[in-house]
Amino acid sequence: MAKLNISLAQINIVLGDERKNFAQMVAWAQEAARRGSHLLVLPELWSTGYALEHAQELAHQLSTGMFTQVTTVATQNKISIVGSILEKRGADVNNSAAFFAPNGRMMGVYRKLHLFRLMNEDQWLAPGSAPISMDLPWGTTGLAICYDLRFPELFRRYAVDGAKMVIIPAEWPLVRLEHWRALLIARAIENQCYIIAANAAGETGDTVFAGHSMVVDPWGKILIEGGETPNLLTVEIETDEVERVREKIPVFQDRRDDVY
Repeated sequence: MAKLNISLAQINIVLGDERKNFAQMVAWAQEAARRGSHLLVLPELWSTGYALEHAQELAHQLSTGMFTQVTTVATQNKISIVGSILEKRGADVNNSAAFFAPNGRMMGVYRKLHLFRLMNEDQWLAPGSAPISMDLPWGTTGLAICYDLRFPELFRRYAVDGAKMVIIPAEWPLVRLEHWRALLIARAIENQCYIIAANAAGETGDTVFAGHSMVVDPWGKILIEGGETPNLLTVEIETDEVERVREKIPVFQDRRDDVY
């Protein structure tokens, strides 16, 4: 698949209200499908927001609850869906991004590696243990979540593994908008891959989230970028552009992995 239509759901998450957030997600999925999108990307913790003091009650196992409901929405709308949800694993809770194919199959689960102390994730959640690279119809795809964006090593790992894109669900605050924009562009340029990032927008609890969801191409060009209000953004990308950029500037042939 050379061309891929992507929709980014820039949601104003209602803190701790799974019913309202799920209804928003369903509406965005239906609209994304109407636009002909192959993929819908949701923000980080789109179904609950950072209601982490209630994480044990709000978390679901992979085969139950919110995960099962997203499977149904993906199947009904014939669209791939990814966005992070609180996942219950034994006594632990993870911030987990599961990727659902249009047939409802779960293609992979990424559990956030880097927990964000400023939002108390380290107090309520368990960290993930590994990156994930998925072989999808449009090429190898990696997943990261919000704060992971500050750790370039993860993205380089994906690029070395052949990733054509990295998808990033996020709840990135407005106060650090400049960091969000700069880091997304940098991760695309230095790894010569697409960066697909969906951020929450508006006030959730006592935090205002930045919006500015965007798709950045392997050359560092912003193909689409949202504002600071809820919106559904849709753009078409050309996945073969990754090979063209990597041939033009052969970073991965010239890198010195023998010395660093």
